[in-house]
Amino acid sequence: MSIQVLNSISSIIAENAVSNTQANLQNTLQQLSTGLRINSGADDPAGLSIANGLGANISALTQSSQNASDGIGLLQTADGALSQVVTILNQAVTIATEAGNGGLSAAQSSALNQEFTSILNEINQIGSTTNFNGTSVFNGTGNSVTSTQGSVGAPLVVGDVLTTGSTTTITDSATGGTFVYKAAAGATIGDLQTAIAGAAGTTLSTGTALTIVGGQVVISNAVAGDSLKVSTTDPTLGGFNPTSANGSSDIFTSDGTSSGAANTTTAISALSSTFLNLTGQDLSTATAAQSALTAVTSAIAQVAQERGDIGASINQLTADTGVENTEVTNLTSAQNTIQNANIATVTSNLTQYNILEQTGFAALAQSNQAQQNVLKLLQ
Repeated sequence: MSIQVLNSISSIIAENAVSNTQANLQNTLQQLSTGLRINSGADDPAGLSIANGLGANISALTQSSQNASDGIGLLQTADGALSQVVTILNQAVTIATEAGNGGLSAAQSSALNQEFTSILNEINQIGSTTNFNGTSVFNGTGNSVTSTQGSVGAPLVVGDVLTTGSTTTITDSATGGTFVYKAAAGATIGDLQTAIAGAAGTTLSTGTALTIVGGQVVISNAVAGDSLKVSTTDPTLGGFNPTSANGSSDIFTSDGTSSGAANTTTAISALSSTFLNLTGQDLSTATAAQSALTAVTSAIAQVAQERGDIGASINQLTADTGVENTEVTNLTSAQNTIQNANIATVTSNLTQYNILEQTGFAALAQSNQAQQNVLKLLQ
């Protein structure tokens, strides 16, 4: 074995071992102080990427759950107001039935008519004053609906052929009429457009028309307080939704990805005696009272249908909230598994590296001391 003084290989080996041990010890102390196994991209590049992606999903789902809860609150507010409307409409049924009976004096008929007018005013007040988070709940006109089929990239055009035998139904609250179009063989969207134009001013409100905007079919008019409800069995047109968020509850939920995003839209029509087709009704005579009774009964059915739609959306949003909360729990667990430190393992490593550091320094000292033995050869 050669004897050297310029380089001590054993010292270099000991020094490198101590350096590695101190780096591992520093990393272990960082894990203990943060509770995280991954504190930088160098610790686990793939794991950090997955954990950050899961974190984005968790944040989006947590806020989506809050969005759904807010939407439930708005819809429950609307349902509560409509419940009160049903109560006073039932009262209107009672007095209209009473007023429709012969034998009442003029004073009695006048008193019943005054009470009926008060009921209509109360409906108008509920419609105008009900609000959620400072915004009127029943603020929409509901007189514009858009097909779910068609887009800018794949637009519907007036020449598109409808399915033979399919029906498109439009209910107009302002006229109280129902328009039904049944597609004949070879019928197109243009034919439906012509039929709607022909019904405008009679079955449908003046100005009701079919247009194509952004590649989608839009059926609308400009009649204040009107509400159009459109349904179709034609797959070319698809379903119909309110054109804008006005007069609707539009709840956005997402898991942070484009494919996991969704809008839950619930139409909330304007609420007034005009919308319920009660304007102009009175109990001044027995004949008028009987006509008013029919109108009030129809209004109750209309409100009941809207409450049913709102209730279905509340159930859907409640289910969405439950799913989102479950997803948050599971994704948080997965993120913890990837990112969080196993404290038992880290503590064991801390003990190991502390001992290795001490033995490393001792070995380095012994290696340096061994070099001193060369001096004995010079004595």
